[in-house]
Amino acid sequence: MRMRAAAWLAALLWAVCAHTGAVLAQTGAVPAPTGAVPAQNGVSAPISAAVLEQEPPALRRLMQQANELESAAEMEDHAWQAAVLYCEAARAGSTEGQYRLGMLYAFGQGVPESRPFAAALFSLAASQGHAQAGQMLDSIQLTSVELPACVNQAQLPEKAPAPVFRGLRLDLASGADPSIDRFLESLPAHKRWVIPLATTLSAWYALDPKLVLSVIAVESNFEVGAQSPKAAMGLMQLIPDTAERFNVRDAYNATQNLRGGMSYLRWLLSYYRGNIIYALAAYNAGEKRVDRFHGVPPFPETRAYVRRVIDLYGSVRHGFDENLTTASPWLATGRR
Repeated sequence: MRMRAAAWLAALLWAVCAHTGAVLAQTGAVPAPTGAVPAQNGVSAPISAAVLEQEPPALRRLMQQANELESAAEMEDHAWQAAVLYCEAARAGSTEGQYRLGMLYAFGQGVPESRPFAAALFSLAASQGHAQAGQMLDSIQLTSVELPACVNQAQLPEKAPAPVFRGLRLDLASGADPSIDRFLESLPAHKRWVIPLATTLSAWYALDPKLVLSVIAVESNFEVGAQSPKAAMGLMQLIPDTAERFNVRDAYNATQNLRGGMSYLRWLLSYYRGNIIYALAAYNAGEKRVDRFHGVPPFPETRAYVRRVIDLYGSVRHGFDENLTTASPWLATGRR
Protein backbone atom coordinates (compact mmCIF):
# COMPACT_ATOMS: atom_id res chain seq x y z
CA MET A 1 0.00 0.00 0.00
CA ARG A 2 1.26 3.42 -0.90
CA MET A 3 0.07 5.96 1.68
CA ARG A 4 1.01 9.54 2.37
CA ALA A 5 0.23 10.86 5.81
CA ALA A 6 -1.45 14.22 6.09
CA ALA A 7 -3.40 16.13 8.69
CA TRP A 8 -4.39 19.04 6.49
CA LEU A 9 -7.47 17.56 4.84
CA ALA A 10 -10.25 19.09 6.87
CA ALA A 11 -9.88 22.57 5.42
CA LEU A 12 -9.14 21.24 1.95
CA LEU A 13 -12.26 19.13 1.91
CA TRP A 14 -14.36 21.97 3.33
CA ALA A 15 -13.10 24.21 0.58
CA VAL A 16 -13.89 21.65 -2.09
CA CYS A 17 -17.39 21.24 -0.66
CA ALA A 18 -18.02 24.95 -0.58
CA HIS A 19 -16.54 25.43 -4.01
CA THR A 20 -18.45 22.80 -5.93
CA GLY A 21 -21.89 23.14 -7.42
CA ALA A 22 -22.68 20.32 -9.81
CA VAL A 23 -25.99 18.61 -9.09
CA LEU A 24 -26.24 15.13 -7.63
CA ALA A 25 -26.27 12.38 -10.20
CA GLN A 26 -29.71 10.82 -10.19
CA THR A 27 -29.38 7.10 -9.65
CA GLY A 28 -31.32 4.41 -7.85
CA ALA A 29 -30.66 5.80 -4.39
CA VAL A 30 -33.45 6.92 -2.10
CA PRO A 31 -33.96 10.64 -2.85
CA ALA A 32 -32.09 12.89 -0.48
CA PRO A 33 -31.56 16.63 -0.11
CA THR A 34 -29.64 18.05 -3.04
CA GLY A 35 -26.12 19.23 -2.25
CA ALA A 36 -23.15 20.52 -4.12
CA VAL A 37 -20.72 17.85 -5.27
CA PRO A 38 -17.50 18.07 -7.26
CA ALA A 39 -17.65 18.28 -11.00
CA GLN A 40 -17.27 14.79 -12.44
CA ASN A 41 -13.78 15.47 -13.76
CA GLY A 42 -12.30 16.72 -10.55
CA VAL A 43 -12.48 19.62 -8.21
CA SER A 44 -14.22 22.85 -9.05
CA ALA A 45 -17.62 24.03 -10.17
CA PRO A 46 -18.39 27.10 -12.27
CA ILE A 47 -17.10 30.42 -10.95
CA SER A 48 -19.99 32.49 -9.66
CA ALA A 49 -21.01 35.69 -11.39
CA ALA A 50 -20.31 37.62 -8.18
CA VAL A 51 -16.70 36.42 -8.14
CA LEU A 52 -16.22 37.20 -11.83
CA GLU A 53 -17.59 40.71 -11.36
CA GLN A 54 -14.68 41.45 -9.04
CA GLU A 55 -12.15 40.75 -11.79
CA PRO A 56 -11.01 43.30 -14.38
CA PRO A 57 -12.59 42.63 -17.81
CA ALA A 58 -9.49 41.00 -19.31
CA LEU A 59 -9.02 38.70 -16.32
CA ARG A 60 -12.76 37.98 -16.25
CA ARG A 61 -12.62 36.52 -19.76
CA LEU A 62 -9.48 34.57 -18.88
CA MET A 63 -11.07 33.09 -15.78
CA GLN A 64 -14.26 32.16 -17.63
CA GLN A 65 -12.26 30.35 -20.29
CA ALA A 66 -10.16 28.55 -17.68
CA ASN A 67 -13.21 27.48 -15.72
CA GLU A 68 -14.90 26.13 -18.85
CA LEU A 69 -11.81 24.06 -19.59
CA GLU A 70 -11.59 22.84 -16.00
CA SER A 71 -15.23 21.78 -16.07
CA ALA A 72 -14.85 19.79 -19.31
CA ALA A 73 -14.90 16.11 -18.34
CA GLU A 74 -14.07 14.44 -21.62
CA MET A 75 -10.62 15.75 -22.58
CA GLU A 76 -7.77 14.86 -20.25
CA ASP A 77 -5.73 17.86 -21.49
CA HIS A 78 -8.39 20.37 -20.49
CA ALA A 79 -7.30 20.53 -16.85
CA TRP A 80 -3.75 21.38 -17.91
CA GLN A 81 -5.02 24.03 -20.33
CA ALA A 82 -7.05 25.48 -17.45
CA ALA A 83 -3.89 25.51 -15.33
CA VAL A 84 -2.08 27.47 -18.05
CA LEU A 85 -4.77 30.16 -17.90
CA TYR A 86 -4.97 30.13 -14.10
CA CYS A 87 -1.19 30.63 -14.05
CA GLU A 88 -1.61 33.72 -16.20
CA ALA A 89 -4.46 35.00 -14.02
CA ALA A 90 -2.52 34.30 -10.82
CA ARG A 91 0.51 36.06 -12.23
CA ALA A 92 -1.69 39.09 -12.97
CA GLY A 93 -2.86 39.18 -9.36
CA SER A 94 -6.19 37.32 -9.43
CA THR A 95 -6.79 35.80 -5.99
CA GLU A 96 -9.44 33.47 -7.44
CA GLY A 97 -6.90 32.37 -10.06
CA GLN A 98 -4.34 31.71 -7.32
CA TYR A 99 -6.87 29.73 -5.31
CA ARG A 100 -8.06 27.63 -8.26
CA LEU A 101 -4.52 26.93 -9.39
CA GLY A 102 -3.82 25.81 -5.82
CA MET A 103 -6.75 23.42 -6.01
CA LEU A 104 -5.38 21.91 -9.23
CA TYR A 105 -1.99 21.37 -7.60
CA ALA A 106 -3.62 20.00 -4.43
CA PHE A 107 -5.49 17.35 -6.41
CA GLY A 108 -2.97 16.80 -9.19
CA GLN A 109 -5.50 17.84 -11.83
CA GLY A 110 -3.71 18.69 -15.07
CA VAL A 111 -0.51 19.50 -13.17
CA PRO A 112 1.58 17.27 -10.88
CA GLU A 113 0.20 17.02 -7.38
CA SER A 114 2.22 19.33 -5.13
CA ARG A 115 1.37 20.15 -1.54
CA PRO A 116 4.04 22.91 -1.28
CA PHE A 117 2.78 24.65 -4.43
CA ALA A 118 -0.81 24.37 -3.20
CA ALA A 119 0.09 25.73 0.23
CA ALA A 120 1.98 28.69 -1.24
CA LEU A 121 -0.88 29.56 -3.60
CA PHE A 122 -3.49 29.29 -0.84
CA SER A 123 -1.31 31.46 1.38
CA LEU A 124 -0.91 34.07 -1.34
CA ALA A 125 -4.65 34.22 -2.00
CA ALA A 126 -5.51 34.22 1.71
CA SER A 127 -3.17 37.13 2.38
CA GLN A 128 -5.32 39.15 -0.04
CA GLY A 129 -8.58 38.23 1.66
CA HIS A 130 -9.70 35.07 -0.18
CA ALA A 131 -11.88 33.36 2.45
CA GLN A 132 -11.75 29.79 1.14
CA ALA A 133 -7.99 29.94 0.72
CA GLY A 134 -7.75 31.19 4.30
CA GLN A 135 -9.74 28.25 5.58
CA MET A 136 -7.38 25.93 3.74
CA LEU A 137 -4.50 27.24 5.82
CA ASP A 138 -6.22 26.54 9.14
CA SER A 139 -5.49 22.83 8.80
CA ILE A 140 -2.87 22.51 6.07
CA GLN A 141 -0.01 22.47 8.61
CA LEU A 142 2.50 23.50 5.99
CA THR A 143 4.18 26.83 5.39
CA SER A 144 5.49 27.28 1.88
CA VAL A 145 6.58 30.17 -0.31
CA GLU A 146 7.44 27.86 -3.19
CA LEU A 147 5.18 29.11 -5.96
CA PRO A 148 5.00 27.36 -9.33
CA ALA A 149 7.38 28.93 -11.83
CA CYS A 150 4.44 29.85 -14.07
CA VAL A 151 3.21 32.28 -11.40
CA ASN A 152 6.50 34.15 -11.27
CA GLN A 153 7.21 34.28 -14.99
CA ALA A 154 5.49 33.61 -18.30
CA GLN A 155 6.05 29.90 -18.83
CA LEU A 156 3.88 26.81 -19.11
CA PRO A 157 3.24 24.66 -16.03
CA GLU A 158 4.42 21.07 -16.00
CA LYS A 159 1.84 18.51 -17.08
CA ALA A 160 0.56 15.83 -14.73
CA PRO A 161 1.62 12.24 -15.46
CA ALA A 162 -0.55 10.44 -17.97
CA PRO A 163 -3.52 8.73 -16.30
CA VAL A 164 -3.73 4.96 -16.22
CA PHE A 165 -7.45 4.21 -16.28
CA ARG A 166 -9.86 6.55 -18.05
CA GLY A 167 -8.45 9.60 -16.31
CA LEU A 168 -8.33 7.93 -12.90
CA ARG A 169 -5.14 7.89 -10.90
CA LEU A 170 -6.02 4.62 -9.24
CA ASP A 171 -3.54 1.87 -10.10
CA LEU A 172 -5.92 -0.98 -10.75
CA ALA A 173 -3.17 -3.49 -11.35
CA SER A 174 -1.34 -3.13 -8.04
CA GLY A 175 -3.70 -4.72 -5.52
CA ALA A 176 -3.24 -8.16 -4.11
CA ASP A 177 -6.89 -8.96 -4.64
CA PRO A 178 -8.54 -7.88 -7.92
CA SER A 179 -12.12 -7.86 -6.60
CA ILE A 180 -12.32 -4.11 -6.00
CA ASP A 181 -10.51 -3.58 -9.30
CA ARG A 182 -13.15 -5.55 -11.18
CA PHE A 183 -15.89 -3.73 -9.32
CA LEU A 184 -14.47 -0.34 -10.30
CA GLU A 185 -14.00 -1.37 -13.92
CA SER A 186 -17.69 -2.28 -14.07
CA LEU A 187 -18.86 0.91 -12.38
CA PRO A 188 -21.19 3.02 -14.56
CA ALA A 189 -19.58 6.07 -16.11
CA HIS A 190 -21.75 8.52 -14.16
CA LYS A 191 -20.36 7.20 -10.86
CA ARG A 192 -16.68 7.04 -11.78
CA TRP A 193 -15.96 10.66 -10.89
CA VAL A 194 -15.99 9.56 -7.23
CA ILE A 195 -12.95 7.30 -7.73
CA PRO A 196 -10.22 9.92 -8.35
CA LEU A 197 -11.64 12.16 -5.62
CA ALA A 198 -11.71 9.36 -3.04
CA THR A 199 -8.31 8.09 -4.21
CA THR A 200 -6.61 11.45 -3.72
CA LEU A 201 -8.23 12.20 -0.38
CA SER A 202 -7.64 8.73 1.05
CA ALA A 203 -3.92 9.08 0.34
CA TRP A 204 -3.84 12.35 2.25
CA TYR A 205 -5.62 10.64 5.15
CA ALA A 206 -2.96 7.90 5.10
CA LEU A 207 -5.58 5.37 4.04
CA ASP A 208 -5.23 2.81 1.27
CA PRO A 209 -7.60 4.10 -1.43
CA LYS A 210 -8.70 0.58 -2.22
CA LEU A 211 -9.92 0.12 1.33
CA VAL A 212 -11.87 3.37 1.16
CA LEU A 213 -13.31 2.46 -2.24
CA SER A 214 -14.28 -0.98 -0.93
CA VAL A 215 -16.13 0.64 1.96
CA ILE A 216 -17.92 3.05 -0.41
CA ALA A 217 -18.88 0.15 -2.68
CA VAL A 218 -20.52 -1.79 0.16
CA GLU A 219 -21.96 1.21 1.99
CA SER A 220 -23.63 3.04 -0.89
CA ASN A 221 -22.63 1.51 -4.23
CA PHE A 222 -21.20 4.96 -5.08
CA GLU A 223 -24.61 6.63 -4.70
CA VAL A 224 -24.05 10.18 -3.43
CA GLY A 225 -27.67 10.47 -2.31
CA ALA A 226 -27.98 7.04 -0.69
CA GLN A 227 -30.04 6.93 2.49
CA SER A 228 -30.64 3.91 4.69
CA PRO A 229 -33.70 3.12 6.83
CA LYS A 230 -31.49 3.89 9.84
CA ALA A 231 -30.79 7.42 8.56
CA ALA A 232 -27.26 6.68 7.35
CA MET A 233 -26.40 9.15 4.62
CA GLY A 234 -24.29 9.52 1.51
CA LEU A 235 -21.30 7.75 0.02
CA MET A 236 -19.87 6.43 3.29
CA GLN A 237 -23.27 6.21 5.02
CA LEU A 238 -22.73 8.53 7.97
CA ILE A 239 -25.33 8.43 10.73
CA PRO A 240 -26.17 11.84 12.23
CA ASP A 241 -24.05 11.27 15.36
CA THR A 242 -20.98 10.38 13.29
CA ALA A 243 -21.54 13.34 10.98
CA GLU A 244 -21.70 15.66 13.99
CA ARG A 245 -18.69 14.00 15.61
CA PHE A 246 -16.52 14.75 12.57
CA ASN A 247 -18.01 18.16 11.80
CA VAL A 248 -19.86 17.19 8.63
CA ARG A 249 -22.51 19.81 7.93
CA ASP A 250 -24.03 18.23 4.82
CA ALA A 251 -23.67 14.45 4.62
CA TYR A 252 -25.06 14.47 1.07
CA ASN A 253 -22.19 16.62 -0.11
CA ALA A 254 -19.70 14.13 -1.52
CA THR A 255 -16.51 15.69 -0.19
CA GLN A 256 -17.90 16.45 3.25
CA ASN A 257 -19.16 12.88 3.46
CA LEU A 258 -15.76 11.50 2.46
CA ARG A 259 -14.11 13.75 5.02
CA GLY A 260 -16.27 12.37 7.80
CA GLY A 261 -16.08 8.75 6.69
CA MET A 262 -12.32 8.78 6.23
CA SER A 263 -11.76 10.60 9.52
CA TYR A 264 -13.79 7.95 11.32
CA LEU A 265 -12.13 5.04 9.51
CA ARG A 266 -8.67 6.43 10.23
CA TRP A 267 -9.56 6.87 13.90
CA LEU A 268 -10.91 3.32 14.12
CA LEU A 269 -7.76 1.89 12.55
CA SER A 270 -5.72 3.67 15.21
CA TYR A 271 -8.09 2.56 17.99
CA TYR A 272 -7.89 -1.08 16.85
CA ARG A 273 -4.21 -0.86 15.95
CA GLY A 274 -4.53 -1.61 12.25
CA ASN A 275 -6.99 -4.50 12.57
CA ILE A 276 -9.30 -3.91 9.61
CA ILE A 277 -11.87 -6.49 10.74
CA TYR A 278 -12.45 -4.75 14.07
CA ALA A 279 -12.37 -1.32 12.42
CA LEU A 280 -15.00 -2.33 9.86
CA ALA A 281 -17.18 -3.94 12.50
CA ALA A 282 -17.04 -0.72 14.49
CA TYR A 283 -17.75 1.36 11.41
CA ASN A 284 -20.93 -0.65 10.95
CA ALA A 285 -22.04 -1.26 14.53
CA GLY A 286 -20.07 1.27 16.59
CA GLU A 287 -16.88 0.86 18.59
CA LYS A 288 -18.79 0.43 21.86
CA ARG A 289 -20.36 -2.79 20.60
CA VAL A 290 -17.03 -4.12 19.31
CA ASP A 291 -15.45 -3.33 22.67
CA ARG A 292 -18.34 -4.98 24.48
CA PHE A 293 -17.96 -8.23 22.54
CA HIS A 294 -14.15 -8.01 22.30
CA GLY A 295 -14.41 -8.44 18.52
CA VAL A 296 -17.00 -8.56 15.78
CA PRO A 297 -20.46 -8.44 17.38
CA PRO A 298 -22.78 -11.41 16.72
CA PHE A 299 -25.05 -9.37 14.46
CA PRO A 300 -25.71 -10.95 11.05
CA GLU A 301 -25.74 -7.55 9.35
CA THR A 302 -22.37 -6.54 10.80
CA ARG A 303 -20.72 -9.88 10.06
CA ALA A 304 -22.02 -9.86 6.49
CA TYR A 305 -20.81 -6.28 6.08
CA VAL A 306 -17.29 -7.08 7.24
CA ARG A 307 -17.10 -10.11 4.95
CA ARG A 308 -18.26 -8.10 1.93
CA VAL A 309 -15.68 -5.34 2.43
CA ILE A 310 -12.86 -7.81 3.11
CA ASP A 311 -13.84 -9.83 0.04
CA LEU A 312 -13.42 -6.69 -2.05
CA TYR A 313 -10.29 -5.37 -0.36
CA GLY A 314 -8.45 -8.64 0.22
CA SER A 315 -6.51 -7.77 3.37
CA VAL A 316 -7.11 -7.64 7.13
CA ARG A 317 -4.25 -5.34 8.21
CA HIS A 318 -3.62 -1.64 7.58
CA GLY A 319 -1.12 0.91 8.75
CA PHE A 320 -2.24 3.24 11.54
CA ASP A 321 -1.21 6.35 13.45
CA GLU A 322 -0.66 5.28 17.03
CA ASN A 323 -0.62 8.92 18.14
CA LEU A 324 -4.16 9.57 16.90
CA THR A 325 -5.81 7.80 19.84
CA THR A 326 -5.08 5.21 22.50
CA ALA A 327 -5.78 1.58 21.73
CA SER A 328 -9.08 -0.05 22.64
CA PRO A 329 -8.83 -1.06 26.33
CA TRP A 330 -9.40 -4.76 25.69
CA LEU A 331 -6.73 -4.76 22.99
CA ALA A 332 -4.31 -2.84 25.17
CA THR A 333 -4.69 -5.35 28.01
CA GLY A 334 -4.30 -8.31 25.70
CA ARG A 335 -7.84 -9.64 26.26
CA ARG A 336 -9.55 -11.40 23.33
